Amino acid sequence: MSHFAVHYHYVDDVALLAKHRPAHREFLRSLVGHGLLAAGAYPQAEEPSALLIVEADSPQAVATMLDADPFLAQGAIAKRRIMLWDPPIGVFA
Repeated sequence: MSHFAVHYHYVDDVALLAKHRPAHREFLRSLVGHGLLAAGAYPQAEEPSALLIVEADSPQAVATMLDADPFLAQGAIAKRRIMLWDPPIGVFA
């Protein structure tokens, strides 16, 4: 298994994000123990965005796992970037 950093860049629509945030968070909670290790928004970012750390076999497996995210279905994610992440130091090393 490998670690992946997933960057979500959200649309600039506060009402849309607020409306679907509970379902989005519940979905992410359901993935804890099934590959999702951590997730959270960047509170001070210039644009609404978040980082997810996922353990999976491939970027395709990560994409498949996250394709059911309600934020994606509702058009709240403007861009999703999945990158292999191989930290040499720390709890994910």
